[in-house]
Amino acid sequence: MAILTNFLRSLALTIIFSFVAPLILIGAVLVTLSLTGHVPGLQDITGAIAHLILQFLATFGGGSSLEGIIIIGLTCSFVGVLFDTYVHYRDQILRLHS
Repeated sequence: MAILTNFLRSLALTIIFSFVAPLILIGAVLVTLSLTGHVPGLQDITGAIAHLILQFLATFGGGSSLEGIIIIGLTCSFVGVLFDTYVHYRDQILRLHS
């Protein structure tokens, strides 16, 4: 029973962190671009880069950047769950053979 509890706890943490990590990364890039946009002479290029990132996110979200970042977060979360399940499976196999 302890193995199942540990697996479910690990799975829950993986879901949360795998979902939040891309949101923080993309948010940090957009905030950095926004702050860099206040430097004279860099407004045009930082605005263009931010616009391209928002268009990229809108591609995944059916026209909405917010939906796009949610879809990317859910996809990363799903991949994290698959990876965590595989690691748990391999751990169980290695315990049986050692």
